[in-house]
Amino acid sequence: MSLQDVADMTGLTKSYLSKIERGLNTPSIAVALKLSKALHINIDQLFAADSVNDAIAVVRVADRVSMGDGPDEGHSRYEVIGAHAGCKRLLPFMIKPAKQFSASEFKEHEGEEFLFVHRGKVEIDFASHKTVLSTGDAVYFNAQIPHRIRSVGLQQAEVLLVTSVDDLAAQEVTRS
Repeated sequence: MSLQDVADMTGLTKSYLSKIERGLNTPSIAVALKLSKALHINIDQLFAADSVNDAIAVVRVADRVSMGDGPDEGHSRYEVIGAHAGCKRLLPFMIKPAKQFSASEFKEHEGEEFLFVHRGKVEIDFASHKTVLSTGDAVYFNAQIPHRIRSVGLQQAEVLLVTSVDDLAAQEVTRS
């Protein structure tokens, strides 16, 4: 499959996909979801060399798959913490959000999201309104609502993000 084929299927540009492929750019969660859906693969196959089809998956801190170079003013750092689980409906990530929204575009995708603030304070911008969450706070929402997140305050925030995958049929195709 060519980069142009993938670009046509996802609506992403060929140059952006090339940068992802060469490791020069890191896809957001929304982009990773688009790619997995277009390619009819489970999202963990984008981040793991081997896909394990186990009902129980233990992921040690050292085994997390990093996405992004952040956190810094404009870039968030994501860690995939469920990449080795088998076919699943939930995709868990640890996020260290960037300090500024400036480089963060609104994201929207199928499914739902649950965010739990493990450390620090974050601001979530839902386009129509913003909300601030502190350590221990959580939010659950339809991921088709445009959203973006940033760390606020002196301490770098750390957030558990769990997003759902509604298209299990596409995941099953890759398992057979």
